[in-house]
Amino acid sequence: MVIRYDVSVADPKTHRLQVVLDIPDVTGESFDLVLPSWIPGSYVIRDPARNIRGLRAAPPGTGALLPVAKRGKARWRVTTQGTSHVEVRFEAYGHALSTEGVDVTSEHLYLNAGMFLPYVEGRERQPLEIAVHVPSPWRVYTELPEVGRSPARFRARDYDELVDEPIDCGTPVELMVRPSGIPHRILLCGRGGNFEAHQVETDVSKIVEAAIRLMGGSPLEHYTFFYHLTDGRSQVYGGLEHKNSTSIILGRTAFRPEEDYRHVLGVTSHEYFHLYNVKRIRPRVLGPFDYTQENYTHLLWAMEGSTDYFGSLILLRAGLLPSPKYLEETGKKLQKYVNTPGRKVASLEELSFDAWIDLYKPYEETANQSVSYYLKGDLATMCLDLEIRHRTEGRSSIEAVFRTLWEEYGRRDRGLEEDEILSVANRVTGVDLSEFFQRYIAGTAEIDFGTFLGYAGLKVEAQERPPGKEEEPPSGWLGVTLRDEAGRPRIGSVVEEGPGRRAGLSPDDEIVALDGQRVTFADLPKALQRFPPGSSVEVTVFRRGFLTSVPVETGKVPPEKLLIVAVEDASPLARRIHEAWLGVPWEPRKKTPAVPTGPGT
Repeated sequence: MVIRYDVSVADPKTHRLQVVLDIPDVTGESFDLVLPSWIPGSYVIRDPARNIRGLRAAPPGTGALLPVAKRGKARWRVTTQGTSHVEVRFEAYGHALSTEGVDVTSEHLYLNAGMFLPYVEGRERQPLEIAVHVPSPWRVYTELPEVGRSPARFRARDYDELVDEPIDCGTPVELMVRPSGIPHRILLCGRGGNFEAHQVETDVSKIVEAAIRLMGGSPLEHYTFFYHLTDGRSQVYGGLEHKNSTSIILGRTAFRPEEDYRHVLGVTSHEYFHLYNVKRIRPRVLGPFDYTQENYTHLLWAMEGSTDYFGSLILLRAGLLPSPKYLEETGKKLQKYVNTPGRKVASLEELSFDAWIDLYKPYEETANQSVSYYLKGDLATMCLDLEIRHRTEGRSSIEAVFRTLWEEYGRRDRGLEEDEILSVANRVTGVDLSEFFQRYIAGTAEIDFGTFLGYAGLKVEAQERPPGKEEEPPSGWLGVTLRDEAGRPRIGSVVEEGPGRRAGLSPDDEIVALDGQRVTFADLPKALQRFPPGSSVEVTVFRRGFLTSVPVETGKVPPEKLLIVAVEDASPLARRIHEAWLGVPWEPRKKTPAVPTGPGT
């Protein structure tokens, strides 16, 4: 018999769910209910068990309570007293409109099962059903197979599938497209939204078709895009991948102007590519899951960083990101990367392994000791792609590697061992990529972006100051990040090897004056123009309530931008690689470039 969950909302303004868990075929003196501590795709311990209250158990229809004892932060032990059929009841609080959350309101119900539905330990691989009671005219949307109505009832083959398919309830705008003949449902959930429905349909179709072309096929019979619209003008708050759907949180006015909408398309493309990479091409440890603790892998750089790379490439191939804009966006990533000192400290493998304590839990020293494996993984995958294209004279690419990973691992539900990507890449391309992996994946060698981009007839160029301000005298740099606290500049972090770190400025210092002259957050940049690089300035700060003066020798402000531009001349091979990679012929830059500076140039 099937374990069944029954979910309802008696009073949505309390943000509470009422849950009944029907467990047949119980054997033994006791069994444990366990709630996950994390949710796949978001590698941080969340401990949603704090939202559960009033858990009690009884034989159905008797009212005779069975003993229930808490045995851990997310574990309840039920003593059966000889009964073979147990009904468990509890309430769950949910008021988090996030991709990893549970949200209960009078207008909307969004459910991630792993955040509020415990499993019966030892029976995780058994079939499950879930019924969801909603008021009229609400509908229930999920990629789980429907097995009943009134209430809506769905079947999951096991607990992993239940966790992997979110459930959304309400009255969303519902769109449907069929790229490559596969139904893709688009749900726009929430009030308002400055989207144009036909444009969304058209662009989502282009993304899907480009992804299918890139990977050479699709495993899907159907798919759902859940777009949750919330406060904020243009923010893309993030997305979470699932095997047959994705959940994306957006500002409701994120569809205009074009620059904002490009971020929407970017997260859409990234999350859609995850149906191949992570959900099917995956490290062996990521499925079946251990929900009680961290699941460690050194491969998150490939699961997320490479997905970032392919997400942008899909937009390029779909005609939604012109090649000049693609290079501009890549330049922004380069700038962010080279301005992060932690890139020299932790390897991509280490960053992947430490995701549980690092990426999702940043603090004042994070940038000095690590860098996002999304960012570095994206850039490293780009360089690996260009390395392969160059060494094979255009006969192979990273796309061929991932198509093979898809055919040999993803389609067969075969998990990757920690060292298998390199061996597959070597076999597919016919070249030995061991040195690249040793230096840039397992090691912390500085990536020479100039060399790799040169394989496609491109180079990196630093733009020192914004256009129109080239003649302004250079400002001094303190080597700190600042936050605005009611107009007062407070140091958030101090950059490793920067002037502030050498002088002794500290996180949380409140800067009040430069050389005795008061400054505010708004006027500090202008004030620093009086102290060009190499100047001595007395920085007066409040530090834990006491006034302190710190003499600082100012440094040089990092370049305003890193631009990726054409070299003066490119070899025939570089021109071929450029066209195969970006989809446009190589052309020399018409404008005389400035003197290049900065890492990788």
